[in-house]
Amino acid sequence: MIRLDWRRAATVMVACVGLWGGTASAQPANDRRDPWEGFNRSVFLFNGVIDHFLIKPVAEVYETVVPELARRGVGNVLGNLGDVWSIVNLGLQGKPDKMAEMTVRVGMNTVLGIGGLFDIATEAGLDRKSEDFGQTLAVWGVPSGPYLVLPLLGPSTLRDASGTVVDRVAQAPLSPADEAQRWSLLGLQLTDARASALPFTRMLDQVALDKYTFVKDAYLTRRRSLVFDGTPPPEDDERDEAAPAAQGASK
Repeated sequence: MIRLDWRRAATVMVACVGLWGGTASAQPANDRRDPWEGFNRSVFLFNGVIDHFLIKPVAEVYETVVPELARRGVGNVLGNLGDVWSIVNLGLQGKPDKMAEMTVRVGMNTVLGIGGLFDIATEAGLDRKSEDFGQTLAVWGVPSGPYLVLPLLGPSTLRDASGTVVDRVAQAPLSPADEAQRWSLLGLQLTDARASALPFTRMLDQVALDKYTFVKDAYLTRRRSLVFDGTPPPEDDERDEAAPAAQGASK
């Protein structure tokens, strides 16, 4: 089950922008964070083709046909399901205060928000603190490793890709038991995520730049900010690749 809060406005945008492939033929820039750039650009191009002919058109139809209020409700429900896994990760990271806040948030939205359809908790001042296992690995001191573009899934790192596997397995119990319903839910999650990214990708379509490099920089910057709870150390700090467990526990 894909957790598609995905930091709704930022990380979703970055991941889906990665599905554009117009710059895959550019020469590698010898970025030390990206030793597999040749391979990554090829996957980036592949993802762009899939997005152009399949994922983006479906998302545009979804945006046109489904009213905004309904789409917001779908996003709220999916986000509430993802919040359950965030609670687990906050516990694994040794952040009891944030874990308690997120537990109250899920309970409030589930009960008062009719299964998460309405985001009552945010209106009450309980903002979403999304966490995944990639962030947990970072708090445990695991380095990020090389930048990696995954087929269909988009930008990642070796650490985040490993965390994604755990995320999928751990959230499987939240999926419907019926196989057809599971695939339907997955399709809805992907469509909702891509539709959320449409305004950003339309804007970037008007900008002349190396989209591959832009997506890489945006993704790595965003993930680093998430690992350090919005207060990352300076760029040249040795802690760039991993957040010590002690720091994670203190937040």
